[in-house]
Amino acid sequence: MLDEIVMTKEQEVAAAKQQLPLDDLKARVAQYLPSRNFRAALRRNGRIALIAELKRKSPSQGMLRERFDPVSLAQTLQEAGASALSVLTDEAYFGGHLDFLRDAKQFTELPVLRKDFIVDPYQVYEAALYEADAVLLIVRLLTEERLSECLQVADRLGLEALVEVHSVHDLAVALRSGAHLIGINQRDLRTFELDPRLIEELVPKIPAGKLIVGESGVRTADDVERLQRLGLHALLIGEALMRAPDPAAKVRELFAAAWKKNS
Repeated sequence: MLDEIVMTKEQEVAAAKQQLPLDDLKARVAQYLPSRNFRAALRRNGRIALIAELKRKSPSQGMLRERFDPVSLAQTLQEAGASALSVLTDEAYFGGHLDFLRDAKQFTELPVLRKDFIVDPYQVYEAALYEADAVLLIVRLLTEERLSECLQVADRLGLEALVEVHSVHDLAVALRSGAHLIGINQRDLRTFELDPRLIEELVPKIPAGKLIVGESGVRTADDVERLQRLGLHALLIGEALMRAPDPAAKVRELFAAAWKKNS
């Protein structure tokens, strides 16, 4: 599945370059300045932060939310206490769209992350065109040289980069690249299995000063408190919120105890 997704994404990028060549895309975003600081938002309240994800479906879990209104969901999650939003823009496998990114930005006050399978710096410029404040870069999908190139483009555009790792090797690559935001994804991209021990293994290997985000597999308040104790600064949560009939109530259920301790 991962190889198929990457191949599809490379085809999509090639088609996008035909429609809007890179030089023209660069010209369109030359004056873009992200208006919201993604990294600062995750530290603002001195408590474990929530990056709430807008995700209609996934290859491993199928349809998560039939009635999917990105604007209404984004506003609901902001009111519930989210510090930032992660917006799926992949259409083929996650039912997302780049327009959802811009909509979430324009109708909330939160910084927004473009979450997609980024395989080319073109997509980082594209994220800026649709008003992203940050992009997800998955180490497993990129050579070290391409990762550095994407990070340089993000830095040039003023975008934050959440660099996602799945192993000790990935973490070493991320740290060599100079990543400031490290996302540890507990879900294996090839098997879709969860490994809750991965965060325990990797967090002690991350130098002080980095901001650490936990991804995937957070379903209960106990999960949140455990990950907070391990030293994570933020959690990116999608499935649990998108499956909930009332996403705001789910946020309160997950974070009430953790946030009370830090109030």
